[in-house]
Amino acid sequence: MNYPFWDVGIGYGLLMAGIAVVHVFVSHFAIGGGLYLVVAETRARKRNDKLMLEFLRKLSKFFVLVTVVFGALTGVGIWFIIGLLNPTATEALIHNFVWGWATEWTFFAIEITAVLLYFYGWDRMTARAHVIVGWIYFGAAWMSLFVINGIITFMLTPGDWLVTGSFWDGFFNPTFWSSLWLRTGVCIMLAGLYALVIASRYKADDFKKVLVRYNARWALAGLVVMVPTFYWYWKSIPAAITSTALEMMPTPIASLTGSFWNAGLIAVALLLFGLIIPKKYNIVVAIIVMGFGLSWFAEYEWMRESIRKPYVISGHMYGNALEVARADIYAEEGYLSWIVFRTGDDGADLFRRACRSCHTVGGYKALEPAFDGTDRDFIAAIVRGTGVIKGNMPPFMGTQEEAELIAAHIHARLDNRHLGEIYGLGGVELGRKVYRVRCGGCHEIGGYNDKWESLAGLTADDLGGILDMAGEFGDEMPDFTGDETERQALVEYLLSLNEGGTR
Repeated sequence: MNYPFWDVGIGYGLLMAGIAVVHVFVSHFAIGGGLYLVVAETRARKRNDKLMLEFLRKLSKFFVLVTVVFGALTGVGIWFIIGLLNPTATEALIHNFVWGWATEWTFFAIEITAVLLYFYGWDRMTARAHVIVGWIYFGAAWMSLFVINGIITFMLTPGDWLVTGSFWDGFFNPTFWSSLWLRTGVCIMLAGLYALVIASRYKADDFKKVLVRYNARWALAGLVVMVPTFYWYWKSIPAAITSTALEMMPTPIASLTGSFWNAGLIAVALLLFGLIIPKKYNIVVAIIVMGFGLSWFAEYEWMRESIRKPYVISGHMYGNALEVARADIYAEEGYLSWIVFRTGDDGADLFRRACRSCHTVGGYKALEPAFDGTDRDFIAAIVRGTGVIKGNMPPFMGTQEEAELIAAHIHARLDNRHLGEIYGLGGVELGRKVYRVRCGGCHEIGGYNDKWESLAGLTADDLGGILDMAGEFGDEMPDFTGDETERQALVEYLLSLNEGGTR
């Protein structure tokens, strides 16, 4: 709360993903491609394979342009964007791992120097010196991954660091090794996919057949490494995190499923076009397979980032940059006293600090569908109970008055007509909508926190009585504040479920 708030129309998750996914897709090729080049060059020189050496020369030019120019620019873009989106978390990562970052930047400087020497050294160095420079490049690039991996995995699984505050406990955290070898497998796979892009432009002769098969084997080898290491990685994540995701966080689980599908599509394409009919591996096929690779990376990174909700650093800092250790202070003093840069609109300031890191009113992860047609009291109750709603949001730790200010800010930007008028509904269909809006965030029939067994078989009077005392069932349970039309429609909907109605 000690930084000005950067408020943009696009969702933070999409903005971050748009830069980060492309960067990691290139940066992992920068590592795997370095290994590919030096291994393939050594093999080609031993065989005096001039065609392969000429291919590697072309690939190295593509490699430098993609990794050094585009990769470096997007890497700077990540630092720029995380500093704007979550300066507090960025500050925490820098302070806790300052020597780690310094080490990584040293490896990066060696990496850039070596790859430029490698590219310009094809005709200026001896074969032995050229290969040595290639190995120096790969070693520095992989060590750069080694260091960054420790910091990235720390955000999901800080482990004993939460107690000790030790650099080494945070760095060598529970998912460090599994993630490192998983990402190494990804690097190998991408080396093959990127090399296939260049190979796809060769004419369909015997050399292309040999070249495509060689590159496809590289990509398949990476996939083979990825399968057991991904399982190892998933099992390394504390069960409390994965079980919560499976129960109440559809986004990371959908992304996880998507990553499996993309890996399967890559494997099928490589087996078919890479090994069985390699001469048919043209630029169209290459781009499609690269698309599967980029999609896999997007799904995986989305899962990795979203599974740690409600935290940005698990157990230490929530996604809205509020520190867990300050929970009692926030509860006593409120949020506003800790917001240094205020605009004069307290409701807007509170919304930006407590909610805006994940939600907009009408755009990305919009609140309109959840709150259109509702009232300020209901919205305030939901704000106070965010910690128990499906989706694993941070708990609201501010004061009652601050929750009401946020509710007023949201309510003023909603469609305030009756739910039936907004959606053109009545009777059971209106009741189904009322349930989804007013109840479904915490009690999903047939899903998360289902309470249907306790409601099944009750009469209309019984259900009405439950609605009258709803706020008494728990601190986070809101009163039913809908009007009489909504009340009757909701009761009618719940009664219809006893008769086999659609849920």
